Amino acid sequence: MRSLRARILWGAALWTIGLCIGTLLVATAVMIQYRQVAVVLHGAADSHAFLGIGLVLAFLFAGFVQMRKGLSSFRDLRGRLARVHAGQDARVQGRYASEVQPLVDDLNALLEHRDQVVRRALAKAGDLAHGLKTPLAVLTHEADRVRTAGQRDLADALLVQVQGMQRQIDYHLAQARAAASGATPGATASVRECAEALARTLQRLHATRGLTIHVDVDPAHAVRVQRQDLDEMLGNLLDNACKWTRGSVSIASSLTDKGVAITVDDDGAGVPLAQRERVLQRGVKADEAAPGSGLGLAIVRDLAELYRGSLSLEDSVGGGLRARLVLPSAAE
Repeated sequence: MRSLRARILWGAALWTIGLCIGTLLVATAVMIQYRQVAVVLHGAADSHAFLGIGLVLAFLFAGFVQMRKGLSSFRDLRGRLARVHAGQDARVQGRYASEVQPLVDDLNALLEHRDQVVRRALAKAGDLAHGLKTPLAVLTHEADRVRTAGQRDLADALLVQVQGMQRQIDYHLAQARAAASGATPGATASVRECAEALARTLQRLHATRGLTIHVDVDPAHAVRVQRQDLDEMLGNLLDNACKWTRGSVSIASSLTDKGVAITVDDDGAGVPLAQRERVLQRGVKADEAAPGSGLGLAIVRDLAELYRGSLSLEDSVGGGLRARLVLPSAAE
């Protein structure tokens, strides 16, 4: 591609020529108006007036085109950066003016370095989780052995701590995975496929309670999220709804100006308005006597925000709680 400097110089030169011709035409017209030239010149000016005007316009237009092409590199670069920021492209694509291309190459090198750092960090987190898995399994086995020996209180205390550690590991792994995959171009997941798979699993888990999970999700609704992260978010929301419902849970989706809104409703007791922001915080549970570590909703909110989405709690039409998860649409 021609350099930006050359295009601007060519544009300036063409504009200068056009302005000079225009100035000459104006001066000639003024001189003729005040009869300071011969009548012969007046006739010649009349016969070539349109030609001169045409030349002026042609040079001015050519100069404008040259400058516009030179500056278009910045407009194109801005659009490419927006695609990278939105996760649609991994790198800044295209060739640019010779003055701009080194900046683009350095930026792509920085993006590659960032991806390598994230991949190494994610691998380290995975290694750490794998390394802790065996000790946690040993502690769980020991808790079962202690329970068999008749020390139920000690066994329960051990299991509570083991489960708390496991949830913490899952929480931080989910965050690390989302941080790595949130900028991955082309990452999409079908909301309906995820919701139906989770609904089948949870209905089997709660078969003795006779729960029903209604799935009303448009098959066309897809989000720009890794499938495993969508499973993590919807799984936590549905599990929480099944825990508190009296018998019916529903999941639905709709399109909004911010993306795909996924709502999970239950017909339980709900959560008072004053406590809703609090239960979204790490380690806080709506009912301290209930099982769990209080990380479920916090994980969902943190994952959603990493994907530039949001989670909010509202009143359900069935009288219970509605969790509203908004994620960027894959169609954007």
